[in-house]
Amino acid sequence: MPSRNDAALAFLTARRSRPAKLFSHPVPDRAQLDEILTAALRVPDHGKLEPWRLLVLQGAAFARLADLAEARAHDLGGDAEKVAKGRGQYDLGKLAVVVIASPKPSPKIPAVEQLLSAGALCLGIVNAAEAAGWGANWLTGWPAHDPDFAARAFGCQGEETVAGIVHIGTPAADGPDRPRPDLARLVTWVDA
Repeated sequence: MPSRNDAALAFLTARRSRPAKLFSHPVPDRAQLDEILTAALRVPDHGKLEPWRLLVLQGAAFARLADLAEARAHDLGGDAEKVAKGRGQYDLGKLAVVVIASPKPSPKIPAVEQLLSAGALCLGIVNAAEAAGWGANWLTGWPAHDPDFAARAFGCQGEETVAGIVHIGTPAADGPDRPRPDLARLVTWVDA
């Protein structure tokens, strides 16, 4: 019988999503963030390709990105709602880690597996930050999926895309948890 890690299982089953817009200071310092990222980088990585890269956003980077999102929304003929949604997470950001999916050419590892590895890294950052006592929230938003914005904001090139922007900070007091999926509705057991 495998050895259980009850503390880890209890953490994962009790982990909750926390709204990034409610995060406050302090945020992790560099040593604390290095610890979080070291844990998160133990992500599944088929073929050891490291098909991702990370950018840490802090300080004035958020104002620059908010302005860039607003300008891009105007370029696209966006209305006030699109502008507000584009600026939102950057106007309120304190510290965030941008995970850039950066697929590598490989005859053995399909691009989709590399993209899933970047997604797993986003969740790894969320879980490691939460385990370290911080609040964490994985966001994207329309600007992150706009190739022009992603190139100008994060230096995305070629096949690179934004897998996630993980905001980290001091969480507000826990409110009610969101509804969780119903296993009976989603899981099918296959015996043959």
